[in-house]
Amino acid sequence: MSVQVQRRLFTVEEYHRMAEAGILSEDDRVELIEGELIAMSPIGSRHAGVVDRLNYLFSRHTREPIIVRVQNPLRLSAHSEPQPDLTLLRYRPDFYASAHPGPEDVLLIVEVAETSADYDRAVKIPLYARHGIPEAWLVDLTEEHIEIYRQPGPEGYRETRTARRGQTLRPTALPELTIAVEDILG
Repeated sequence: MSVQVQRRLFTVEEYHRMAEAGILSEDDRVELIEGELIAMSPIGSRHAGVVDRLNYLFSRHTREPIIVRVQNPLRLSAHSEPQPDLTLLRYRPDFYASAHPGPEDVLLIVEVAETSADYDRAVKIPLYARHGIPEAWLVDLTEEHIEIYRQPGPEGYRETRTARRGQTLRPTALPELTIAVEDILG
């Protein structure tokens, strides 16, 4: 006899109501991915250092009016609200205080992975592609490289490449900015 398990998927509104009701607290490290609450890995010091380094590099070296958002929600759909490690957003005078940004607001997403690279690569990167995020980077601390994903589509990103120490990166949305891989990895 086969048993079928019925999953109960949550909407972003239900997810927010759980926080308002105290079911989830600010200390709960979870994000909503395709209707499911996903526990996020703890942030180690190396991971935090890379996120801080990226924040510094993007904030300091761009002439474009952008917002650098660190580990804050991004509303992709009614069932997905991930919290990327770093998101470069189009500038908005209210700094997205009236609502979390959506896919149309994103210039670049960066995920930093010390223990979650397989999950990020298999789940989050394709999710970003399906929602039209123009560019995503996966900083894989274990392998010491950065994966660059561009040209999103429903089947994933059509262009991918890997950058290693000794190479540089140039975000599509900020072509004047060149970043050495060493400056990110440390």
